[in-house]
Amino acid sequence: MNPPASVEPARSAAHPPYRILIVDDDAAIRELTASVLTRCGYQVEAAEDGAAAWNSLQQSSYDLLVTDNHMPKVTGVELLRMVRAARLPLPVIMASGTLPHEDFTHDPLLLTAATLQKPFTAQELLGTVQAILCAAAANRAQPGASPV
Repeated sequence: MNPPASVEPARSAAHPPYRILIVDDDAAIRELTASVLTRCGYQVEAAEDGAAAWNSLQQSSYDLLVTDNHMPKVTGVELLRMVRAARLPLPVIMASGTLPHEDFTHDPLLLTAATLQKPFTAQELLGTVQAILCAAAANRAQPGASPV
């Protein structure tokens, strides 16, 4: 992942930064993703697998979940099912080298806001994150809207 060409603020000075939970069992990818997002003004927490992420999701609220799929203990797909079953109002970006497309097309609980195919660039990450957070903010402004 290359460093971003430009850094835009995650929110204006009047609003707190967006909170993002990054989940990846590869420490290098997890740390680099968190670093890119942090440098752009996002408040980032990281988890090494789906089980640790689920614990974080039960203790804190986030604006976005970015998760790998192939992880020990709880996979990204399993984590996504748990998030949807708990009705957490959280958009999810699935970032993985191999995405289980058949699962996504057959199970409505697995709808994600976006997918990122690994390897992805910092620009792809930031563009996707910004687009999803903008869409989620627009949805929240509409009464009765569901997460992206």
